[in-house]
Amino acid sequence: MVEPGSLQGQKVLLCVCGGIAAYKSAELVRRLRDAGAEVTVAMTENAQHFVGATTFQAVSGRPVRTSLWDAAAEAAMGHIELARWADRVVIAPATANTLARLAHGFADDLVTTLCLATTAPVTVAPAMNHRMWLHPATQDNMATLRARGMQVVGPNDGPLAEGESGPGRMSEPEEIVAALRRGGA
Repeated sequence: MVEPGSLQGQKVLLCVCGGIAAYKSAELVRRLRDAGAEVTVAMTENAQHFVGATTFQAVSGRPVRTSLWDAAAEAAMGHIELARWADRVVIAPATANTLARLAHGFADDLVTTLCLATTAPVTVAPAMNHRMWLHPATQDNMATLRARGMQVVGPNDGPLAEGESGPGRMSEPEEIVAALRRGGA
């Protein structure tokens, strides 16, 4: 029997967005797998500028999805199948752009389409410059997503990639796994 709060046997769809924190997502895959989850990765086009799909395929042991326009996967409406497959969806890093698109119901790429097509709980781990995080538009978008039941992990306060410091660091992989075990943040 699986213990409450366990990730054992859970099917986790990890959506990786385009920010420098995407490098942490490879470690997140490893930690999720160590916790017993089966992980499939979907990436935005921008994420592929930071970390390659091959990295995620190697650490997940599963094919990585990068586009709605993958003819082989979409012949069988693969994005709908993947959205149904997931027991949980995690977006890490969740960029200001993706959070805004989700708050407003856009489904114009693989990640946003998967999030609109799933009935699984969605957890986001925001990551962006502190000024972007504190901007009223981002805070309004976050309030909308929280009101819809989206779970939020972070962001943490600390040094950022551009040399500034403040709230906007993506939570560490172990923090995200711990939050998933608790059922959110």
